[in-house]
Amino acid sequence: MGMNTVDAKLLKQAFLAGAKSLEAKKEWINELNVFPVPDGDTGTNMTMTIMAAAREVASIEEPTMENLAKAISSGSLRGARGNSGVILSQLFRGFTKEIKNCDIITTTVLANAFVRATETAYKAVMKPKEGTILTVAKGMSDKAVELVSQTEDLAELLEKVIEHGDYVLSQTPEMLPVLKQAGVVDSGGQGLMQVMKGALDGLLGKELDLKVEGTKPPVSSSVREAAGAASAENFDIKFGYCTEFIINAEKEFSEEDESSFKAYLESIGDSIVVVADEDVVKVHVHTNHPGLAFEKALTYGSLSRMKVDNMREEHEERLIKDAEKIAASQKAREEAKQAEEKAAQPRKPFGFIAVSIGEGLGEIFKGIGADYLIEGGQTMNPSTEDMLNAIDQVNADTIFILPNNKNIILAAEQAKSLVEDKNIIVVPTRTVPQGITALINFIPDLSAEENLEAMTQEMNRVKTGQVTYAVRTTCIDGMDIEEGDIMGIGDSGMLAVGKSVDAATLDMMNAMLDEESELVTIYYGSDVSEEEAGALLAKAQERFPDCEIELQDGGQPIYYYLISVE
Repeated sequence: MGMNTVDAKLLKQAFLAGAKSLEAKKEWINELNVFPVPDGDTGTNMTMTIMAAAREVASIEEPTMENLAKAISSGSLRGARGNSGVILSQLFRGFTKEIKNCDIITTTVLANAFVRATETAYKAVMKPKEGTILTVAKGMSDKAVELVSQTEDLAELLEKVIEHGDYVLSQTPEMLPVLKQAGVVDSGGQGLMQVMKGALDGLLGKELDLKVEGTKPPVSSSVREAAGAASAENFDIKFGYCTEFIINAEKEFSEEDESSFKAYLESIGDSIVVVADEDVVKVHVHTNHPGLAFEKALTYGSLSRMKVDNMREEHEERLIKDAEKIAASQKAREEAKQAEEKAAQPRKPFGFIAVSIGEGLGEIFKGIGADYLIEGGQTMNPSTEDMLNAIDQVNADTIFILPNNKNIILAAEQAKSLVEDKNIIVVPTRTVPQGITALINFIPDLSAEENLEAMTQEMNRVKTGQVTYAVRTTCIDGMDIEEGDIMGIGDSGMLAVGKSVDAATLDMMNAMLDEESELVTIYYGSDVSEEEAGALLAKAQERFPDCEIELQDGGQPIYYYLISVE
């Protein structure tokens, strides 16, 4: 017997199954990133987007099409991260607009919802590009329209739609040469197919774990300070090794897992802090047996950023570090208090929000006029909700948002569409150097529109280069890259590949500079010491004597250097 209708209860089950299916495959989707950089985040962005909606859907005890539509749409819109997440949220937005007034879903309703979903997503992207998640979505909606006159069985229709979606996905490398060169399909399209396949499993009643965990509360600053102070003041050190690491959980790290893991750590040490955030678990423990902590942690997933310090040898240094942590926490509270006081002041004409990561870059943005910083960037794209929260904190009639990353612009635009009491202007900055240049060129005497034009014009004069390491072997822009190589990436693609950071950086700069280049700014990251950065500066000044070259402490993770050329 076929499935001719779907009610709200079954739709809820299908949506949650689709969300869990995507969550289970997010790391695999991350690895489809075209550039082999250590920040492939399509799977993470799409997962965080759909899980924001899934949490709202899971909380509905008496589902109706109307309340499900509202939960799916509003949850995904506010939780959207990155271009892929925003497009996914727009697909949901269009889909739910079509179904919200229905009592049941039939093949006709489903086909119409697919079409509306695709149309809504295409409209949200200023310059839609084929060979992406949009192409896969359109292929499936076209197939649904073709099949609607041939069957009334929803399961049959969806099976054929998904089969066609897989085919369209397989063709994406033929539409985008960069995918073909990298030997991968579009990661956003792959993510969408995971949602579709999971949803079909949910409709068919397959036995699935549909439990959606809520967000866990963060560890308070007072708890962190107490832990730090205890370790600093403990002159009679019982456990000699300060052990820190991150677990990249391969499955859901539940509250039960957290309790069990903490209990184990307590049996081998003290000063324990375990903070779980989605699939990343940060761990701190003082123990005499670091290896035991590592072995237990490996049962939950892979480990990264492993660090073991002998506290008896480094006690004095730790005293200083703990004092610095407390000072930083106090500073954060002071800044929050200042923000509250600022919000109580009369509204000013212009305000500025910048997306940044790294203490040095943050200080630069504050120094040139940013009112509020959103922490994020390549490794963690802020959500639409993060943007809305920032907008609430800035007491101004007109607020300029500087996304400073091409993958954050759509989320900023989406936040803009949800704000009614302030004039929001998104300056389409694609890199941090562009954001710095744009903000420097703001002129208070000009109108908002005139400033947008001037800021955009000036930022487009800036060339940006980024230096990082390769996480896999591949070939990009005609360059053979081996895992572990150092890459110099420019605005339009790969510029240099080498075995050393300095060599790749200088080669990248050579490709960026021309006769019109006058000013070069080098921002060094958290993995580069001041001495190493100074040595690179000296080499650059010797190699490019006709340019003025400045050095700034950016503090950014992942990227050894950011280079700005004007």
